Amino acid sequence: MGHRRLSAFLPLESLVKSPPFFDDVPVLRVRDPLADLLGAAEEGGIEYRYRDAVRLAGHSCPTVAGAYRLTALALQALYPHELPQRGGVEASFRDGQADGTTGVVASVVSLLTGAAGEGGFQGLAGQFGRRGLLTFSADQPLDLRFRRRDSGRAVDAMADLRRVPASPEVMPLLKLCLAGEAGPEERLRFQALWQDRVRRILLEHGDDPAVFIIRHVHPHGEVA
Repeated sequence: MGHRRLSAFLPLESLVKSPPFFDDVPVLRVRDPLADLLGAAEEGGIEYRYRDAVRLAGHSCPTVAGAYRLTALALQALYPHELPQRGGVEASFRDGQADGTTGVVASVVSLLTGAAGEGGFQGLAGQFGRRGLLTFSADQPLDLRFRRRDSGRAVDAMADLRRVPASPEVMPLLKLCLAGEAGPEERLRFQALWQDRVRRILLEHGDDPAVFIIRHVHPHGEVA
């Protein structure tokens, strides 16, 4: 009995098998001054992988994949010659937090950037604050805007996932699964096709400018 209870606390990798392509997705490396100060990571260095976003969301889907890759590309654009600073970026959404998949995307953005809403960390002695760095219903041309707090440098960003369409088999199979009418082979087929689209978004189109749109914003708000 004791061994069974302890099994819940084994490393996640020993309990969960993920699609192999998760390990092929580029890693995002950032520096978090708060993590450095509190001794959580040497020199504040943190690595995020796609599977971290999956663990946060509880699932792997095109929305989570798009949010992970879009945020990574935006941070690379804002910090071309240095590690992105976690906690040093504001993120604003054009849509409201409850609109569509905005909340799911926002959770991934918050994980990677440290930007948080009104429930975020308020800081220490006026430093390291994350509260209020994640906002919604902003007047801006694209879905997301990322802005460096130190320099004001900003990019607008959007993931057009329609350019990586799902297999036509996906929706009929999904309906069968949701209705409890799918057999084992149909469930496996659905899962394989679903994750194949995620794989294509992240690996085959991860640097595709038609899918992941990043536009630099001039200081006065005009898009470059």
